[in-house]
Amino acid sequence: MKDDVAAHVRDKVDAIYRSDSRRVLATLIRLLGDFDLAEEALHDAFAAAIETWLRDGVPRNPRTWLVSTGRFKAIDRLRRSSRFDSADGAALERVAQSEAPESEDSVEDDRLRLIFTCCHPALSADAQIALTLREVCGLTTEEVARAFLTPAPTLAQRIVRAKSKIRDAGIPYEIPALSDLPDRLDSVLHVIYLVFNEGYLASAGPELTRESLSAEAIRLGRLLVELLPEPEAVGLLALMLLHEARREGRTSSLGDLILLEDQDRSLWNRQEIQEGVALVERALKSRRIGPYSLQAAIAAVHAEAPDTASTDWAQIVALYDVLLKAEPSAVIELNRAAAIAMRDGPRAGLELIDNILAMGELGDYYPAHAARGELCRRLGRVSDARAAYKRTLELVTQEPERRFLERRLMELDSRR
Repeated sequence: MKDDVAAHVRDKVDAIYRSDSRRVLATLIRLLGDFDLAEEALHDAFAAAIETWLRDGVPRNPRTWLVSTGRFKAIDRLRRSSRFDSADGAALERVAQSEAPESEDSVEDDRLRLIFTCCHPALSADAQIALTLREVCGLTTEEVARAFLTPAPTLAQRIVRAKSKIRDAGIPYEIPALSDLPDRLDSVLHVIYLVFNEGYLASAGPELTRESLSAEAIRLGRLLVELLPEPEAVGLLALMLLHEARREGRTSSLGDLILLEDQDRSLWNRQEIQEGVALVERALKSRRIGPYSLQAAIAAVHAEAPDTASTDWAQIVALYDVLLKAEPSAVIELNRAAAIAMRDGPRAGLELIDNILAMGELGDYYPAHAARGELCRRLGRVSDARAAYKRTLELVTQEPERRFLERRLMELDSRR
């Protein structure tokens, strides 16, 4: 019987660690003012929970218990080390004056503070992504390094430098004031979308997607909308859900790439599409429409169409026109050109893509050459299509896309 109780408590502690450890860590970082000390305090608190909860039972508010215990464990650590290090003495005084949260709500608020701290514009984009995945999402350093094809020691140094900069520059652990929110929110949304994109279409490697990364980005998006329901945060969550809904249709059983027009739409996740469309409508009703909301609206038109032929390409082009005004970009111009090719025919789209490529900005952007190859193929311009696909092959670093291009070239060879 005693062994059964002990096993039950360990299972309970494990479950709370999986669901709540990043919440607890966020509050400990605020209270202790140090990422590494907070990490040690977190593990000390969970170790203490196994022993104490077995004796006294699981507390009514496990998160606040863990935060309070972690804080006391950190104070004990600092007391022991302050005898040898004056800096730890100063830290001890600061931590001793901090107050542990009295409610679960304040712990939730700290999660949002941590996101804004990790995504502070004073940090480089690479550091923002690495720190967010490590501290907010809870991925290990090795997992983050694998996700972005970076050696683990390099990634670890990047995280250490980011933490040092937060400490040395006195970057505040807070949600920005309303007047500062637009710039700071943009940084957070950008990082979340970069994480999602790497999961939705991996930049390199043997697989087209990295599902764990896109799942983490969506989890962050939900958290942001829950705690700070700004229209563009809602729009980003909608955009990610609408793209993620197509995951099962994007690759074959062998992991090969399937273009949008050839996908089996019965495999698309209708629940995610329904949620994404509702979020798009919510974002657009706010009248504060930004780039993420507009991209989500485009994705919603695709998601609701029964097939490629029935897609409202005129509406998609119109949305791209608005998006270009909101956020001028050669990549958006390329996407608009692809939509025009579907609305007005491949010749119209190809003319636009040739003009875009002539400007030079997308010369090494492989989707531009891939799109040109596809339109040339449809027009029967075999030699031009071959040249475009070969240029694309020089630029891609992902195996499924490479296999797709090689198949296209073989198909063109068979026409000769």
